Amino acid sequence: MQNGVIYGIDIAKGSSRAQEAPRYAVAVLEKGEVVHHTMLRRHKILRMIQRDRPVYIAVDNIYELAADKRNLIRFLEKLPQNTKLVQVTGGIHQRPLTRLAREHNFTFNQFNPNEEAEACAVLASLGVGCEVSLFEDLTKIKVSRARSLGRGGWSQNRYRRKVHGAVRQKSREIEDILRKFSRETGFEYTSKITEGFGGYVRAEYTVRARRDRVPVKPSSTADVQVTVKSVERDKIKYLPLKKKGRKYTIVGIDPGTTVGMAILSLEGELLFLQSIRGISHDEVVKLIADYGKPAVVATDVFPTPAAVEKIRRSFNAVIGTPGGEIRAEEKIALARPFGYSNDHERDALAAALTTYKNYKNVFSRVEKKTPAHLDIDKVKFHVIHGASIEDAIEKITPSPVVRKESKPEPESEEETALNDLVRKLRDEVNQKNSQIKQLKDYVAELKYESNQKERTIENLEMRIRKIRSESYQKVRKDKEIVIRDREIERLKRDIKKVRKSLKRQRKRAKRIKQIHKKEIRGEGLSVKIIASFAKEAIQHTKDTYGIREGDLVYLEDPSGGGPVTASILADSGVRAVLISEEMPHAALEYFYDSDIPVIRGLKLQRVDDLATIDPEALDKAIFEWEEKARERRKEKDHEQFQSILDEYRSERRRGLV
Repeated sequence: MQNGVIYGIDIAKGSSRAQEAPRYAVAVLEKGEVVHHTMLRRHKILRMIQRDRPVYIAVDNIYELAADKRNLIRFLEKLPQNTKLVQVTGGIHQRPLTRLAREHNFTFNQFNPNEEAEACAVLASLGVGCEVSLFEDLTKIKVSRARSLGRGGWSQNRYRRKVHGAVRQKSREIEDILRKFSRETGFEYTSKITEGFGGYVRAEYTVRARRDRVPVKPSSTADVQVTVKSVERDKIKYLPLKKKGRKYTIVGIDPGTTVGMAILSLEGELLFLQSIRGISHDEVVKLIADYGKPAVVATDVFPTPAAVEKIRRSFNAVIGTPGGEIRAEEKIALARPFGYSNDHERDALAAALTTYKNYKNVFSRVEKKTPAHLDIDKVKFHVIHGASIEDAIEKITPSPVVRKESKPEPESEEETALNDLVRKLRDEVNQKNSQIKQLKDYVAELKYESNQKERTIENLEMRIRKIRSESYQKVRKDKEIVIRDREIERLKRDIKKVRKSLKRQRKRAKRIKQIHKKEIRGEGLSVKIIASFAKEAIQHTKDTYGIREGDLVYLEDPSGGGPVTASILADSGVRAVLISEEMPHAALEYFYDSDIPVIRGLKLQRVDDLATIDPEALDKAIFEWEEKARERRKEKDHEQFQSILDEYRSERRRGLV
């Protein structure tokens, strides 16, 4: 059962789509006890949420709180950072609330909003339902001026320099915080700076993390304001509270230029084993996450390398180290039953298996002590993180809401009748007290609404007096004239830009026609230009011009790519890749292995993202590349044979064969 405060909410009167604001029934669940509140408006519920800061706000339908997605986003923005909105009936395909209650061994009156709100809170505490996610795992931070600079006078430049300098200073402070946050957690960020006179006009940062994890808060001073916002999703996403099918794993890492990775389940089953050359940190993290949640990230050396520690922090896992050096013979003996292709895979597999052996006895005790209806892997996960077996079992054992009932002792008939009368009177008093409390709340709500309406009336009367004044009319007229003059100037500038753009497009069309004529006459072959050796640039060219089998492509900037980006071009079936400077060795190796020519130094006749090349020069260059490729394959086969022979001789000397 989830600890902490949980709010269950159900609509009691009205509708979120009605003109009149609806009223709600709220059940507050804390430490197994439930407190009911009735006929509350939404603004009062928000004040209670800010005070109690519940873990979950549980409802059976999210559109009882808001009429549409836009209003729902406004509601979520007013919640504390760690409070989650939960729809207990599920995501897109919902299940009846009464059926969910029966499945969890309790019933309620579906026509009573208080009991329905309590049922929502209890189900959320048992992990039933889906979290409603309207924001991406991205956070936008904007540092800008807190006021308009205006037209100014003699001191305008000094004032502008002061404000822009304050924006620059605050931006650098925030960037230092983000840089430290990125080193500690592995989350990346990007920045966009707009410079101005004496400093920055604004600075925008995009952090690839949820807002509650970013250590930057909104703030405002006389000159600078900082806004922090989450990025909205296009569609509502429902995230199950209980994730199914995601295993806990033990990951072995051998860092370096070629990264070896081995992933074991907590039962010792090998799920993944591979070594990849030139793979980035983000790609390693994504690949590991595809196979489950790492409980331990292990290495075969001591002390722990920085690259392994960075991967461990990305998952908040426990580090696994041997405490000393593992001999090569021990690594070979551990990894031989599973098989491996190279030393990187062997070292990663040895690290994972050594860690599994260290925990094997503990896992056996966990399996013996854990009840059959509980998730054994979750118990093992908590034990790995330092909990005792009993504490781990208690953490994942659901405990139902307990209502204490006292059993009366046998009484005489007179005492029974008297007690019944007292009980009846007490129930009536409690009912009256409840009605009085509701009426007091209702009166308070009416007074609040009355005060709000009086303020609105006063504001409207002041506005009417202002509108009627002649000076206001004159000012408004002058302002409209200025706005229209600015708009006319803007439209003139736009027309000038459009004319320039039209002229450029005509020249471009003329060049493209020349290229097509050459292709038709057989004097040139078309080449498609890719701006950089990155996934986004390749995808942009695919979407704009298409990359089909047999096409020629030219990489303007071949640096920065790796085997993953090279595989995208190889899978597209391109005929050849043209470059003007050196390409990373890992990507070049991949193209060699895929038998795709990589040609450097050929002259192109280019127009924007299209170009042509002399067919004879291309054929000659491809022929020369194929000759080099054949020589390289011979050398590689010889080196591989020599490596196998050396390893065999080494094992024979050690008596392993």
